[in-house]
Amino acid sequence: MFANIFDTEKALEAIEIIRSQFLISTWETVYVTLLATFFASITGLPLGVILVTGEERGIKPLPKAFMKGLNLVINILRSVPFLILMILVFPLTRLICRTVVGTFPTVVPLVIAAFPFVARLVEASIREVNPNTIEMAQSLGASPLQIVVKVLVPESVPSLLSNLTIATTTILGYTAMSGIIGGGGLGKIAINYGYYRYKTLVMIAAVVLLVVLVQVLQGLGTHFAVKLNRKLKK
Repeated sequence: MFANIFDTEKALEAIEIIRSQFLISTWETVYVTLLATFFASITGLPLGVILVTGEERGIKPLPKAFMKGLNLVINILRSVPFLILMILVFPLTRLICRTVVGTFPTVVPLVIAAFPFVARLVEASIREVNPNTIEMAQSLGASPLQIVVKVLVPESVPSLLSNLTIATTTILGYTAMSGIIGGGGLGKIAINYGYYRYKTLVMIAAVVLLVVLVQVLQGLGTHFAVKLNRKLKK
């Protein structure tokens, strides 16, 4: 597999593929990642808040049956490997996008795979809020909604941002796997050329670029989280 790395003709072919296809593939990877992260966040954020506020000792206890069912669904979805989940949701993907092949249709399984993960990350962030702050808000007569909007979420923003960065880099990794079933982006390039056509240089270049994207996203997320945390402490 690695023998063609030192083949001049193979290297020139790889360079041409990189030159002609990597720019659009990188863009596809980035926009699918950000789009899936957005939809997973707007779904996972309220669920994460409910997991904390709706428990027995929460600020707005919900029926035990509902909470157990919600936890069960989230745990089940988190337990299914992404490749299998993509296949399982083919009917839903086809219903929404009218196809299961291509870049955009991968958003559907990405969101379904990511929102339970985001919900657990949000739950962890909300639990970091000082209970004394919540008790103080309750003593001042704040409603559960006011506590969520004005206390829980604002107090946990730095942690939420850090965890959202983790979710984004995880989704980025999922986009690479989607290339196996016809998804676009760098994953498709790596699999189609690097695996099926034995163009090892193309696969290595795609992997390196994915690593760079992860490092950039992680660096930006960490930077803004630290900066925001310092502002809140002043």
